[in-house]
Amino acid sequence: MIVGELKPFTEIKKMIRGYQRILVAGCGGCVTVCQTGGLQEAETLARLLNMDDPGTTVESLAVPRQCEWEFLEQLKTTVQRCEIIVSTACGIGVQAMNEYFREIQTLPALNTRFLGMPVEHGVFVERCQACGECMLHLTGGICPVARCSKSLMNGPCGGSKNGRCEISPEIDCAWQLIYERLKALDQLERLLVLQPPKDWSHSRDGGVRKMVREDLMLDDGE
Repeated sequence: MIVGELKPFTEIKKMIRGYQRILVAGCGGCVTVCQTGGLQEAETLARLLNMDDPGTTVESLAVPRQCEWEFLEQLKTTVQRCEIIVSTACGIGVQAMNEYFREIQTLPALNTRFLGMPVEHGVFVERCQACGECMLHLTGGICPVARCSKSLMNGPCGGSKNGRCEISPEIDCAWQLIYERLKALDQLERLLVLQPPKDWSHSRDGGVRKMVREDLMLDDGE
């Protein structure tokens, strides 16, 4: 899931300064799970903005996902009444809104943090950097790109100690976790295979990424 956190209220106020008709648009996807961008959060932010400046008209609503055109059509009528949109979706949703509603700007209410998972109630931890070359089948299901502080491909650095990363004693050494996992699976021989450098052209460093599934595409006549 994509994890995001609400921007400071002062920053949001600064972004919307001068606008009187505002729409706070929520997203029912990932950010709802981490409780920063769903309908409830959009309504709360709208109330706060209205309380801060009673002279403004602030509406709020949410769609299942802001990153898909078919759901954005549901916002069309409300958008026509507004001067500015404040989105509580991730950065993908904000960009989708700006592409779909070109006549009005959509501003981000969240800082998009990472791809992660809830490890306990209220705690979200990064688990994937979407590098484009998944190697979880070689590392016991533990990602060295996201979970090793140095993204090392062939074992730990010299700074790990007692299963902890030298960056912080609160961070588990990813390669220690990988070793223990592979040992439990009786697959330690995987560590003897040298992994070549990743082809980072598949990652965000290689420009805009795109995946095409021709089997899911519609013919022009459909």
